[in-house]
Amino acid sequence: MGAYVEFESLMALQFKASGFTLRHSQPVHSLLFGRRASHVRGRGLDFEELRGYVAGDDVRSIDWKVTARAQKPYVRVYSEERDRPTMLVVDQRINMFFGSRVSMKSVTAAEVTALAAWRSLHQGDRVGAFLFNDNSVEQIVAKRSRLTVTRILKRISHFNKMLHADMPVHPNPTQLNDVLESVARVCHHDALILIASDFDGADVRTRDLLLHLSRANDVACCLIYDPLAIHLPAADQLVVSNGELQVELQLGQEKVRKNILDASDRRVRPILAWQHELGIPVLPLSNADDIATQIRHLLGHVAMRRRQL
Repeated sequence: MGAYVEFESLMALQFKASGFTLRHSQPVHSLLFGRRASHVRGRGLDFEELRGYVAGDDVRSIDWKVTARAQKPYVRVYSEERDRPTMLVVDQRINMFFGSRVSMKSVTAAEVTALAAWRSLHQGDRVGAFLFNDNSVEQIVAKRSRLTVTRILKRISHFNKMLHADMPVHPNPTQLNDVLESVARVCHHDALILIASDFDGADVRTRDLLLHLSRANDVACCLIYDPLAIHLPAADQLVVSNGELQVELQLGQEKVRKNILDASDRRVRPILAWQHELGIPVLPLSNADDIATQIRHLLGHVAMRRRQL
């Protein structure tokens, strides 16, 4: 089982970061088509041409000197730089240190973050990150450089290696909201914010924070899950532990199986509902399957048709 992620494997994912796009200029049927269209207007504006004023043009774009000489209104047309910051929010709390098959959820979160980091860099965007566990948060300022992506991946690997079953830490479900508040203080507008987490501790406050962020940014939630939350094994008994206590679950009893699955459904259903309630894409990613394949399946159909490789 992939209990930990290696820095070298995260670096190697740059060669798999193709066949999908994270850009906001998506068609309506794309999973990343959110509540609004993003319009990046920062320092990256290149003058393209002068043309006659057309009803509906922004009056602020009128070139008054040319208008005065020509005796009719002209506007300056700019082409926009396709640069925007991508802010990666990576959950490495103790609740992510779980996996029943191929990898831990913490490993899957690291891998999807690496793919997003490389893809954003390939598309010419700046990349930054918020890495967090139960008792610490680390911010890496967004920059358009391979060195910054490398640093992010090294720190993810470091956070990931700190996880172990008997570590003396108590789960901190409120840390998710604390980190989202920090993200909101940094990402004021026109950023892509990608959150890789199982969203343990998500509540009404989480929903409000995501709604606030999505009003001026593009937000995508990668919901990391283990198949055990959907399909329980056929075994009669299963022993589970939180590192301190353990309990034996009588899976042979239908009532026990139903209660477990119902509890999982009650936790996940409100998170999946954000896609319709808030217009925020929620991408369910299993820790039991290849992450690059899943990303391409969820996002790649648009990119493949438009040959955005």
